[in-house]
Amino acid sequence: MNSKRSWRIVRRAPVTALALIAALTCAATARAAGEFGTGPKSGLPMPRFVSLKPDRVNVRGGPTRDHDVTFVYTRAGLPVEITAESDNWRRIRDWEGSEGWVYHSLLSGRRTAVVTPKDKKELVPLYDQGDSSATVIARLQAGVLAAVKRCTGSWCRIAGAGFDGWVVQEQLWGVYPNEKVE
Repeated sequence: MNSKRSWRIVRRAPVTALALIAALTCAATARAAGEFGTGPKSGLPMPRFVSLKPDRVNVRGGPTRDHDVTFVYTRAGLPVEITAESDNWRRIRDWEGSEGWVYHSLLSGRRTAVVTPKDKKELVPLYDQGDSSATVIARLQAGVLAAVKRCTGSWCRIAGAGFDGWVVQEQLWGVYPNEKVE
């Protein structure tokens, strides 16, 4: 019986992954095209990227303190996407697809991003200018966290511990495709 149950879980994983990829692609495309509206509580664009303020953020199963804590973030500055609002609560999604509800005051409008190459073993080149013919000044690993300084729609200037330069925008999670950030 356990082997059948395990098989069902494994079999659903690719379907779930495909559904998540499709949902994220649709959301990113719609966001870039300006098809989403504003949050009913904040009046800010929905969905939108923000970052975590403190080093410890409880993520709950629903938008009240009565809901169980489903997991805890332990790093300030991580980018998350707000996908829904309920009073003072925001439903968020992280770069790995985990979702839950956090209290609004634990979020910051400060933009950050995580380096996400197509292949996790690949190093992402960091350039001294937003141009593929520019000088490569570093190579960043998957999962590197950076502050987003500016995005042109195809390139982003990012900075972090010991680096500051330009990266191709599609290799970051924390900015939408074609999004301009000033």
